[in-house]
Amino acid sequence: MKLSKSLAVAIAMTASTSLMFAPSTLAATASTGGVIDYALPPQTNLNWFLPITNAASDSLYNTQLIDQMYKPLLWINNNYSINWKSSIASHITYNPAGTVYHVFLNPKWKWSNGTPVTSKDLMFTWNVIKAASSPKAAAPWPFVGAGTGNIPNGIKSVVPNGNYEVTITLDKPANQQWFIYNGIIQLVPMPAGVWGKYSNMTQEIKYLGAHATNPMFDTVVDGPFKIQSGTPSQSWVLVPNPKYAGHKSTVSKIVFSFEASNTAELAAIKTGSINVGYLDQSQLGSERSLTSAGDTVTPAYPFGIFWTEMNMWPGSPSRSIFNQLYVRQALQMGIDNPGIAKDIYKGYAIPLTGPIPTVPKTTFLDPALAAHNPYPFNIAAGKKLLEKNGWKLVNGVMTKGKQRMKFTMIYVTGLTSSTDAAEVMKQDWASEGVNVTLKPEQFGNFISMTSAKTNHSWQLAVGSGWVYNGPGFYPTGGQLFASTAPSGTGFSNAVEDKLIQATHVPYATPAETMAHFFAYENFTARALPFLWNLNVATLVVTAPTVHNVVPYLDAATAFPQMQYWTVK
Repeated sequence: MKLSKSLAVAIAMTASTSLMFAPSTLAATASTGGVIDYALPPQTNLNWFLPITNAASDSLYNTQLIDQMYKPLLWINNNYSINWKSSIASHITYNPAGTVYHVFLNPKWKWSNGTPVTSKDLMFTWNVIKAASSPKAAAPWPFVGAGTGNIPNGIKSVVPNGNYEVTITLDKPANQQWFIYNGIIQLVPMPAGVWGKYSNMTQEIKYLGAHATNPMFDTVVDGPFKIQSGTPSQSWVLVPNPKYAGHKSTVSKIVFSFEASNTAELAAIKTGSINVGYLDQSQLGSERSLTSAGDTVTPAYPFGIFWTEMNMWPGSPSRSIFNQLYVRQALQMGIDNPGIAKDIYKGYAIPLTGPIPTVPKTTFLDPALAAHNPYPFNIAAGKKLLEKNGWKLVNGVMTKGKQRMKFTMIYVTGLTSSTDAAEVMKQDWASEGVNVTLKPEQFGNFISMTSAKTNHSWQLAVGSGWVYNGPGFYPTGGQLFASTAPSGTGFSNAVEDKLIQATHVPYATPAETMAHFFAYENFTARALPFLWNLNVATLVVTAPTVHNVVPYLDAATAFPQMQYWTVK
């Protein structure tokens, strides 16, 4: 599956944009061999190596590596069509009611030990997901996708029909595209013949969970690469899988490199120890030293959203404050997204006004919402709204009875621009009477903290977001904004739940389908389950010796096809 929170600097999240600094150096030919040294975002460790994950390890960077070793059941193109050539499935059929789905596997795919990928492997994944989705599943579970795309509780049965077909029957009709793109896509085949040690699935998920953080557990793969080594805070090395049934890589290895900061990463690009990396917007001006040496720098946007989270989980001391819509409105009006986009991100960031970004362009964005921001930056209006609801300034802090607008906001470290943006938010909120203490956290700690329902050491959190991939390619938001959302922050609203559910059922016409989607989108934009921030461009840097990186990032969907990357 591909359920991914992500920091807004992931290189693999590109979308189609024009060239920014230098003409393309893509080449059609490349010699065999060569190493691709690929920079991870600052202070990002890879810490999970199974194709299905828990919430605490649910990051784009883990799945970037995993996708190179385990082929997704469905591979999605940048235009959101299914790339059957690169999918384990050859095709899917379904009935008009949207209750029965036949998934056919392409018999060309093989595991690296020579055995075919069959329905047995898909059934193994399904049984692991069912067991790992239980709220009582042993640590490190439960499975993060539980409750998304009808997985697993909306499924009546999953039955193998021979070696290369599986039939899935639902309890009730579903929007077929929604279920395929958000439900079926989660069933990434895993090697049953190697990992299936126990008939008791409780024992099985304990076994898999115990090895999930060990990269060398992945001895049998079906993707274009296999792992050679993995060292935390250093590097993770992939080498080509000689038994891969698709397009084979010509490089000798791909190294995922840990970087301490964006400054260290830029220095590594200049010395040549990194040949695929990124440029932080705070470093604009430094690109001249890169492009003069032949490097290219290309801006790229994901089909994703990025936000500030509010801790509304039960037990959080801030829950009663953030549960008030007017508080969320005032906080949103205190975020100067246009100013941050211009001054900190140098124009390479686009303000968000709801759950669907304006770039890249998709049919899911309601034109009416694109033309109107419900909560434009307005400190005076935000302050007035709080005062209207009984809050008063006491020693510079909005106070109401025993409640005070005084919060700790965690943010992801390593990027100068992200730190600067958090500082601006703190300053502007202070003008509204909202006192914020900033607390830096490494990305892995940040994701672990914000995914834990019982961690109340923070009230606000900025530095993560959601790329619409895996359960989310059909972006109806159930996995984020519903009361039972596996990746939410405790937000609960009955109207929101009803509107989300309305997008999950089939309708007679596309127009009717989109009408329900736009109703959900507009309500969510105004309900503010998260505070909307910016869709920040990644400034992708490639050395002149490396080719085919940008075309095969499959950027909007964050499905990089690294087997097509080559070294001159």
